[in-house]
Amino acid sequence: MTEQVQIKVASGKKQKQLLLSILFDVIGMTTYALPFIGEFADIAWAPISGFILARMYKGTVGTVGGIISFLEELFPLTDILPTFTLTWIYTYYFSNEKK
Repeated sequence: MTEQVQIKVASGKKQKQLLLSILFDVIGMTTYALPFIGEFADIAWAPISGFILARMYKGTVGTVGGIISFLEELFPLTDILPTFTLTWIYTYYFSNEKK
């Protein structure tokens, strides 16, 4: 019985992280809607997104993802990359670590 509860909790966390990842990617991409101001907003969003991603995904994946997210938001015209969602996909489908 406890194994079923653990599976449900893990599944709930997985879904929550996916929804948050999509939300944060959308926030990062919305700066395209603000001509000229958008790139300046990215300067403020870059450290925030890096910190959030590093906290959402623990360990090396979170650290590397946070750095990539920071750089992606900092450099112009790279907002198209859904860093949070790609990190989620890597974590749950490509990572060799046991969950």
